[in-house]
Amino acid sequence: MNDIVYKSKKIITVLMLSTLSVLLSVIHTVYADSASGGSFIDKIYHPYVQPHERDIEFRTLYKKDSEDRTKDNARIHKLAYGQSINDRWMGELYLVGEKNREQDFKLTSVELEALWQITEQGEYDYDWGMLFEAEHETQKHISEVSSALLIEKEWGKWVGTANIYLIYEWGSNFNNELETAMALQGRYRLSRQLEPAIEFYSSDTSEGIGPVLLGTIKMGGRKQIRWEAGVITGLDNQTADETYKFLIEFEF
Repeated sequence: MNDIVYKSKKIITVLMLSTLSVLLSVIHTVYADSASGGSFIDKIYHPYVQPHERDIEFRTLYKKDSEDRTKDNARIHKLAYGQSINDRWMGELYLVGEKNREQDFKLTSVELEALWQITEQGEYDYDWGMLFEAEHETQKHISEVSSALLIEKEWGKWVGTANIYLIYEWGSNFNNELETAMALQGRYRLSRQLEPAIEFYSSDTSEGIGPVLLGTIKMGGRKQIRWEAGVITGLDNQTADETYKFLIEFEF
C-alpha cells in the first residue's frame, strides 16, 4: 500500500513538473509590450493557506533611477485586508496608490486576489498552489486578470519558491495584450525572526535581482507580524536602477 501511495505521488509530481516546463517555454515565446508600462517587481507568493486566518497588509515600493524622471523617487503603496475562506482558499482586497515627480499621491487601482492551496505542505516533493488576480486601473481605465502557478521546495534550511504568471490586459485606447512573467526566491531559514533571501523578477516590462530580509514576530495565540525589506537592482534599461521594497503584515 505504501508503495502504491509513493508511486502515485511520483506520478503527480512528474505531471506537475511537465506542466511547469510547458509554462516556462511559454515565458520565452509569448512576451508582449506592457500596456501600463508598470514594474512587475513586487512580492513573492507562497502556496499556503492557514484556516481561520485574517490579515492586514501594507507594502510599499520606492524607485530610484538616474535616467527616467517618472521612475526616480516614484512610490507605490498597497493596503490590503485578507481572510481565509477555508483551509484551501484565501481572498484579499487591495487599494493601490501611486506618487511620482509628475503627479501627487492618488488612488490608482483596486485589486482582488484569491489564493488556492492545491497540495498539503510536504505531501509531495514540491508544494503547489495557484494565485488568481483581477485589477482595474481607475485613471487609465485598464483592466487586468492573471493567474500564477506557485511552487515551493525545501532542502533542509533552504527554501526555493517560484511564481509563474500568465497575464491578460485590456481597456480603451490600446490593444489587448497577453503577457507572461516569473518571480523566484531562494531563502535560508536562519531563524523565525530573520531569513535572508535573494529574489529575481523577469517580465516584459522589468527585470531585476537583489537581496531581501524576511522575518516573523510571534505575539501570542494566532497573532503575529510578518515583515520584509529588500532592494532589487534593475538588469535592463526598462527597470529602475533600484527598487526598494518593504512589507509589514499583521495576522490574527
